[in-house]
Amino acid sequence: MFPLATAAQMKELDRAAIEERGVSSLDLMERAARAVAEAVMDLLPLPDRAGEDGPTVSSFTTVAFVSSDGKQPTEEEQREMDELRAIVESKNTDPAPRVAVFCGPGNNGGDGIAAARLLIEAGYHVRAFLIGDREKLTPDAKEMNARLEALGRRLEAFTVDLEHPERCDQRQAAWLSTCDCAVDALFGVGLSRPVEGLYRSAIQYLNRMGPRFPVVACDIPSGVHTDTGAVLGEAVNAAVTVTFTCGKPGLYLGEGAAHAGEVRVVDIGVPHDLEFRLIHRAPERVETVQAGEFRLPRRPLAAHKGDFGKVFILAGSVGYTGAPVLAANAAVRAGAGLVYLGVPKDIYPIVAVKCTEAMPFPLPDDYAAILEKAKGCDAALIGPGLGRAPETEQLVLRLLADLPIPVVLDADGINALSTHIDVLDNRAAPTVLTPHDGEFRRLTGCDLPIQNRLPAARDFAKTHRCVLVLKGHGTVTASPVGLCRINTTGNPGMAKGGSGDVLAGIIAALLAQKLLNGPHTDPAELAAAGVYWHGEAGDRAAEKLGEYGMTPSDLLAELPGVLRDHTERDQTI
Repeated sequence: MFPLATAAQMKELDRAAIEERGVSSLDLMERAARAVAEAVMDLLPLPDRAGEDGPTVSSFTTVAFVSSDGKQPTEEEQREMDELRAIVESKNTDPAPRVAVFCGPGNNGGDGIAAARLLIEAGYHVRAFLIGDREKLTPDAKEMNARLEALGRRLEAFTVDLEHPERCDQRQAAWLSTCDCAVDALFGVGLSRPVEGLYRSAIQYLNRMGPRFPVVACDIPSGVHTDTGAVLGEAVNAAVTVTFTCGKPGLYLGEGAAHAGEVRVVDIGVPHDLEFRLIHRAPERVETVQAGEFRLPRRPLAAHKGDFGKVFILAGSVGYTGAPVLAANAAVRAGAGLVYLGVPKDIYPIVAVKCTEAMPFPLPDDYAAILEKAKGCDAALIGPGLGRAPETEQLVLRLLADLPIPVVLDADGINALSTHIDVLDNRAAPTVLTPHDGEFRRLTGCDLPIQNRLPAARDFAKTHRCVLVLKGHGTVTASPVGLCRINTTGNPGMAKGGSGDVLAGIIAALLAQKLLNGPHTDPAELAAAGVYWHGEAGDRAAEKLGEYGMTPSDLLAELPGVLRDHTERDQTI
């Protein structure tokens, strides 16, 4: 797990490091800048390190300038044209990469100014541009600017205003058009209102340069809300984000994750014990789920199918025969020893033909018989494709009230709770809910889109003493004690009907297996592991088949390989 820090936590952490421990703020800025400069160097090695000529552009081709009234250019106009041509054509004779550094007046801008100096010292052609009021430069940013000026360089005013092109310095625009990379140091983690004015123009300019013009963002892409991942009007599309000390939730949630590119978390010298106290041990901490964090133990040689759990699934309705089959097959693939699939009598013949490893059965009319079957299992999954008929919802609520085993509620199992949340509150055994945003809205009455997914998920899980898996880009798994885990796997190819049924089956199987459960087992951790492996299976399917053509069944095909790679290999039980 990698802990994440909110904007408020980072502000307090920096304050404590500087004021309580005497850490130099300039040293912190210098280390941050070095990490940013190194990210640029990784993207654009100098020609002697690359073993080849640096990037070039095509020769600047012009025709004789003729004004709208047909007149030849004046001497001044011709001189300007020659200057612009020379700026662009110089790219063909000088292979050193060109880097534009976009700086705001705050400390994030100071990081950019320092990175510009380091890149210049390394042999890059760099120009640093200030967006904002020079009088508002922070003390540390001013010091970094003084160090830049000591090299004979200056922090230039940025003039490329897309809303007012007449104000643009054409020479500046010509040089920017030859750049190979940019550094985004406009805003730090404290941005909380929509980007406006020249800042917005600068961000739009960066984004319009396209994929040939990669951007390295300092701490967080400008325009992305640090805590929520929301885009505040306009946001930089970064190729790499170099974030300092801790990751930030906005780099992994929603639109923010789409703007962050590759995320590098770098240590810049904040005392580790402070970080541990203020971030790692925060009562309501946030973590990312990363590769290798969950490991499955090897199975005992003398084990039998009962050791790996029995799963009871209540799912399916007329017109929805795929959901129960996907969920049941996922539970089998995820290691459950026995999977019983109860479906309405009307669809039983269809489901029975589709199931080979799971054991489907038609639901009896007698509730006591259904309850007895479910009680004989180690975990239950209720909801995939179940429908919302009144008698079905009553069956769901009765089972929730009576079952003493862990229950995973998905789809219509969640919808049945929308007006009966007290049934959830009265459960003693673990309950895992796996809603998408629409189901969460029906459950809570919140507005869509959900503005801040972390506190929304956390508050629900704590209030109702359950595990909440709020699905989406950067799925959030919230525990009853306030810990939130943000998932880092998955792709848009999984946004298809049936993917959620597979996830629900995986989680149910993990909750059922005796080998994975004990007196100190955390159901939220098992659920987060299921989310991660589900997403990894999706990533492997996308790599093989592409995001458009992959299906939920392809996730099932990839799941065994994922679980094999996450199983301990040096342990004998």
